Amino acid sequence: MMTELTAADGHRLGAYVAGPEDAKRALVIVQEIFGVNSHMRRVSDSFAAEGYRVICPALFDRVERGVELGYEPADVKRGRDLRAGVSEGAALLDILAAAGALPAGVKRGIVGYCWGGTVAWHGATRSSAFAAAVGWYGGGIAAAKEEVARCPVQLHFGEKDASIPMTDVQAIRAAQPDVEVYVYPEAGHGFGCEQRGSYVEADANRAQERTLRFFAKHLG
Repeated sequence: MMTELTAADGHRLGAYVAGPEDAKRALVIVQEIFGVNSHMRRVSDSFAAEGYRVICPALFDRVERGVELGYEPADVKRGRDLRAGVSEGAALLDILAAAGALPAGVKRGIVGYCWGGTVAWHGATRSSAFAAAVGWYGGGIAAAKEEVARCPVQLHFGEKDASIPMTDVQAIRAAQPDVEVYVYPEAGHGFGCEQRGSYVEADANRAQERTLRFFAKHLG
């Protein structure tokens, strides 16, 4: 279901919520550049089915409310334009608002995809709200690779990702030796999205299994 959050600066935004209200573990799920669309709701529901209380904030509400895009070239362009209107600081406020809406007294994690993968990294390095963080193909992580994570982090990249060169991944590994970094040789950008041509089912399943084990370990 959809709910409304209020960030620390007074901004109101929508969020998709799923999973048991009395869950022992909770997650903030961070969108790609396509909004809280059917794919992000499916991702949220998949974690909810594992027993997590999850919330997926609509970061684009800062620019335009209710955005749900597909994956055609025009959607990619529009998504990039919308993302440009949301500052890193604003996105951080919104994920913190989402974290605050999760059940009190439980450990909270954060997982993000594409743009959301970078936002999840910022959540780990620029706040103390999370006990674990996972990023899938976050293109902006390399630019912030020297930041210090305040919780355990796991990252996933596709070796054939045209937008994230392996030199960036190598730089992240060198700067963050304590971060778990996985590279999937046959995967490109967005390999975890079943609606994209770049979807690689075997790698998506493997990355999801690793993500679930990581959260089970660090969120208890």
